[in-house]
Amino acid sequence: MSAPETCACADAARVGKEDNQPDTVAIIVAGGTGERFGDPRGKQFVDLCGLPLMCWPLLAFDHAPSVGHIVVVCAPDRVDTVRDEVLSRVTLLTPVTLAASGETRQQSVAHGLAAMPRGYDFVAVHDAARPLIETEVIEGVIACVREDPKLAGAICATRSVDTLKLVEDGVIIATPDRSFYWAAQTPQVFRTRALTSAYKSAAWEGYQGTDDASLVERHGGKVRCYDSPRDNIKVTVPEDLAIACTALEQRLLM
Repeated sequence: MSAPETCACADAARVGKEDNQPDTVAIIVAGGTGERFGDPRGKQFVDLCGLPLMCWPLLAFDHAPSVGHIVVVCAPDRVDTVRDEVLSRVTLLTPVTLAASGETRQQSVAHGLAAMPRGYDFVAVHDAARPLIETEVIEGVIACVREDPKLAGAICATRSVDTLKLVEDGVIIATPDRSFYWAAQTPQVFRTRALTSAYKSAAWEGYQGTDDASLVERHGGKVRCYDSPRDNIKVTVPEDLAIACTALEQRLLM
């Protein structure tokens, strides 16, 4: 058994790109209700350092030179909210399309894929609730896929630093080697054809994956881990917002 393959081509804007034309569409998934967060507005709309939380990943992708279009997937009854309370608060140079979310995240990404314009080689799927993603990381994981034609995709992930326990009925039954384990993040970047094919196959077979990479892996695609910063957290509970706020304030002061 071998550890997951990794890519470390960080800070490499448009590596392997022969021209300056953007080749990637970003799908920002913002359809969640945020029940665990406990705010009726949804966590993607709460204030973070003076802007709605989902403004920050939008700005990061807007600044990425490889990204030529952004698709925001949101609940049908939140389209006006996204337009009036999010998009109106920031100046984006990248064209934005709004798409309706589905009942599950997987359905929401499928709707985003259906709404994206044609002609882009890569698609980057990102959770709107991960506000600390940086443009350099976005470019790095895109470059990771672009550089290696054998790859179907690459995902942002961090190596496990905690000891892991396999537990059954509350009792530890094994302590696996943590060097084989990574915590998956977003963005997850794929060749457009590979991701759309994997989604069509999953829909046909009624398969529900845990993330986008799991669908591509199941479809036979080779997916690599891109070692990304640990602070690329997903805001899930109120405590996460406090951590994100502190980290973002430190960045803004630099």
